[in-house]
Amino acid sequence: VIADDSITSATNLIAGANKPDTHLRNVNYPRDFKVDLITDIARARAGDGCPKCGGKLLSIHGIEVGHTFKLGTFISQKLGAFFIDANGVSHPIVMGSYGIGLGRLLAAAIEQNHDDKGIIWPLAIAPYHIYLCPLYLENPQVAATAENLYADLISQGLEVLFDDRDESPGVKFNDADLLGIPIRVTVSPRTLETNSIEIKQRSEKESQLVPLEEAVTRLKELIRD
Repeated sequence: VIADDSITSATNLIAGANKPDTHLRNVNYPRDFKVDLITDIARARAGDGCPKCGGKLLSIHGIEVGHTFKLGTFISQKLGAFFIDANGVSHPIVMGSYGIGLGRLLAAAIEQNHDDKGIIWPLAIAPYHIYLCPLYLENPQVAATAENLYADLISQGLEVLFDDRDESPGVKFNDADLLGIPIRVTVSPRTLETNSIEIKQRSEKESQLVPLEEAVTRLKELIRD
C-alpha cells in the first residue's frame, strides 16, 4: 500500500469500506490503517513521466469554462426515473450533467483581450457594437447630428451605447477604453467642420475621419468584417 504524504497531517478522513454504498468516517493514520510507503504521489509536476506512454507532463495555466459529467443510472434509479423501450421493458434513464459558466467565459475573454486601459471586447461577444461619443452636447449641431446618427445606426440593427453625459472629452475617452466596446464614434465641433465623424477601433491605435454621409455604411462594414 502506497499513500501520499498528506495523510500524516490529515485527520478524520472519509474512506471506502469495501462494501457497496458504505463509507467509514473519522478514519485516521496510523490508527486505522497501515501503509508500506509514504511519499508525494498526489501532486503531478511538469516533467513527470507517464507510466503508460513514457511521455513528459506539460503544465499550463487554464480556466474551466464548462464541464460534462456522465452520471449514468445511479441517480435516476434513486429517483425512480425510468422509461419504457420499444419492447415494453423498463430502463433507468442514463443521465448527464452539462454546464457552461457564463461568468467564467467572460472572465476568460477579458483575460485574453485587454490592455492597460481596459477591456478590448471581441466583436462577437461585445455588449454593444458602437460607443457613440458626442462631445460638447450643448452645441446644437453636435446634439442633432449625434441623435440622427444614433437613430440611423439603430435602424440598421446595430447595437449602440449613446454616451450623452455632460463630461469632458478625456473622461468619455477613458471610459470608452475601460468599457472596451469595439468601435468608438466621436461627434464634435471639430469633426463637423469637415462634415465628418471620427471612428476609432478599440483594438487599433489610430483613428480616422469618415464623411458623415458614409458613416453608417463604413460602420456596417467594420462590424461585418
